Amino acid sequence: MGFLASTFTWWNGATLGTKFGLRSMAKMGEDALGNVYYQGGKDTAGNPRRWVIYQGATDASRVPPAWFSWLHHQVDDVPERALPPIRAWQKPAVPNMTGTALAYRPAGALEKGGKRAAATGDYEAWTPEG
Repeated sequence: MGFLASTFTWWNGATLGTKFGLRSMAKMGEDALGNVYYQGGKDTAGNPRRWVIYQGATDASRVPPAWFSWLHHQVDDVPERALPPIRAWQKPAVPNMTGTALAYRPAGALEKGGKRAAATGDYEAWTPEG
């Protein structure tokens, strides 16, 4: 990322001001996607402030559930120490796919041809009285 982009845009990663401000904060960990998590200082309620610096696009759906719970003070320690190990039946989190070719499109959606099952006959159209 170029100097001007990192100075003035936040959607491509941390700005220079954020990177400068995080120098005094404690790096708490990193997730499988490469996002880095920091903690330091206090908010107005006296809770420690927590940040995520995204690897790649700034998209909140790219934060795994375990780190989401840490960011929102649902657990006190980092997920590796505060949460039980991941079970074999748990699937990995996926980012929000809205707007991509992988987005969910139910039967009848225009992207799937616009065809849907016919009404079953239990529907009665409303007509105004009078």
